[in-house]
Amino acid sequence: MQEFNSEGVKFAYTTAGKDFSLDTLTKNTGENTKPLILWAHGWGHTHANFAPLITPLEPHANHIALDFPGFGASPPPPESWDTKDYADAVAQWLKKNKIPPVIWIGHSFGCRVGTQIAAHHPECVNSMIFVSGAGLKKKRPLLKKLYFYLRIKLFKILRKVIPEGALKTKIMSKFGSADYKKSGPMRTVFIRVVNEDLSETAKKIQCPVALIYGTEDSETPPEFGKRYSQLIPNSKLSLLDGQDHYSVLQNGRHQVIKIIDAFIKERQS
Repeated sequence: MQEFNSEGVKFAYTTAGKDFSLDTLTKNTGENTKPLILWAHGWGHTHANFAPLITPLEPHANHIALDFPGFGASPPPPESWDTKDYADAVAQWLKKNKIPPVIWIGHSFGCRVGTQIAAHHPECVNSMIFVSGAGLKKKRPLLKKLYFYLRIKLFKILRKVIPEGALKTKIMSKFGSADYKKSGPMRTVFIRVVNEDLSETAKKIQCPVALIYGTEDSETPPEFGKRYSQLIPNSKLSLLDGQDHYSVLQNGRHQVIKIIDAFIKERQS
């Protein structure tokens, strides 16, 4: 793993591609003719989750795979951070090192950051691929909305009135998603991130975007892809039958690789 510092925070990353290093980007070599992909992982993941996709694509592109701060080999960012802070830090690094515009491929949380960087730093990306992209609010029936509203209210009340101790820990563990329970020192950032609605930000994306969603995804359901395809002017949606939020990177990876490969070739033509 290599590392860089941006906005006072450390990012770990790795590279892949035949004879590829960041030094080659500033030299007039044949390697510069290959597209450069920046891989942005999902919440709770690391760069390693993309390895099954990166390996077969090595002949066609050069690759940078990040560990976002708070995951893998990168220490947590300040508690005040949101996805724009992540995007600003990555953009600052790309610009400082004169790294040419990348193809940004994100999964879930990585698409949140990608949305921010494409909207606020468009010179850093030439195109994007969202795999199970998050960043939109789920559309829920009225009763479901009421249920979650009351559940959140109850959580906040119990958190204030129950004394610290084993009982409070046990009761509080009944609330929140699996990601929330496992978030540890990233909990404040997690709460801020999941409450973002990037609908208006997505409208500012001007580069080509491929949207890939699994039909069985309950975390980022297919309707997210349909809404993103309406929000992002130059986008195309692909729905993968039988795939969910995580299998899309596993047994569904062959379909994803095929879409990525076709997307890259289309950009080069």
